[in-house]
Amino acid sequence: MTTANQISPGMTLNIDGKIFRVESSLKVTVAKGNPFVKTKLRNLLTDETIERNFKLDQTVQEVSLVERALEFLYPEGKEFLFLDIGNLEQVLVPAHILGDKVHFLKEGTLVKAMFYGETIFGVELPQFLEIMVVKTEGEGGPAGSNATKNAVLETGAKISVPLFIESGDVIKVDTQVNEYIQRV
Repeated sequence: MTTANQISPGMTLNIDGKIFRVESSLKVTVAKGNPFVKTKLRNLLTDETIERNFKLDQTVQEVSLVERALEFLYPEGKEFLFLDIGNLEQVLVPAHILGDKVHFLKEGTLVKAMFYGETIFGVELPQFLEIMVVKTEGEGGPAGSNATKNAVLETGAKISVPLFIESGDVIKVDTQVNEYIQRV
């Protein structure tokens, strides 16, 4: 067990059976009364942020999330089927866990998943993926003016690309900021 005095950002805590990541923590001392730790916590299942205060000597349960490598197979209803590379078991991941990342998933994409027990709490895509452009939209501005046009990728994602990119081109995409990097 950890005491509240030891809480720091990045820690993962089990509070009332729910898993939270500490976003911020601040030790507060008041003229009259006992000092306490003011925290901002993010619920890893719902992505909701709450504020909670702890007495300095209050114990909290720190938990360790286990990182596992998963390979995307295909969507199945409102969930997405992955293969756990470590034990070759299939894992269904709900769409709300993936969020906008779902727009960059194609068959064979490897991701890192964070688990506590058998419950998945987050999925991290590789920073760069190579994805084919299936359609370009708009003409953009005059050539040479750093103009861009919209492109629809094979995964369904839409991003801005330079004017010279055409349907069928494979491009490198930064999944963290949803931006075009280069043509492959």
